[in-house]
Amino acid sequence: MINYQLLGQCPVFRGISEDELRKLLSKVHFQVKKFSKGEVVAVSGEKVNNLFIVLEGCVRGEMIDYSGKTIKIEDVEAPLPLATAFLFGKGNKFPVTVTANSDVKILSLPVPEFLRLLQLNTQILINYLNNISSRTQFLTQKLQFLNFKTIREKVAHFLLTLAGDKYHSVELNHTQQQLAELFGVTRPSLARVLGEMQFEGLIKIERKTVTLADREKLNQLLRKHD
Repeated sequence: MINYQLLGQCPVFRGISEDELRKLLSKVHFQVKKFSKGEVVAVSGEKVNNLFIVLEGCVRGEMIDYSGKTIKIEDVEAPLPLATAFLFGKGNKFPVTVTANSDVKILSLPVPEFLRLLQLNTQILINYLNNISSRTQFLTQKLQFLNFKTIREKVAHFLLTLAGDKYHSVELNHTQQQLAELFGVTRPSLARVLGEMQFEGLIKIERKTVTLADREKLNQLLRKHD
């Protein structure tokens, strides 16, 4: 029922051998839940009572922005965990609504049982702490990104963040439709803005490579927002 080799690639269990993982999970209670494509796995605001790990398939996390639009935060594929940063604390509620992109299987491990695992294995504890730190940083960046109101600002912020201080060009691993979903806009609107920014000399697009032709003007777009 569980592909332990794949599960061992989950960030929470990284560095744990397949045999050791079998032994550890045999000491705790868990369930494997199935969801059909389009089915809601968890609702935003719902209390997080279990550690969820995607065993098969892919889910997406979405939230509603200030204008009422649905914004896709990210896709989560097997064998990644869900909402690890929200397992504990007073506000331990799902920050987004999670929906199945395909038929999925999810390992559901109650929080008390997960605590047992943390006590049984130091590597899992270290992995978990590293994971929640990374997730907190990601969510913080995402919330900052959603504050940008115009498509231009979102594109500028996305490209400058992707390029960092060292690079003047980036490779896009997203289609225009995926970027549009990420930005919370329609694909034609995004395509129009990208065309305008290229015409104005802000960026240069060649297939999947985007060159930041005028980094200073891109930064000015963000300073205007501040």
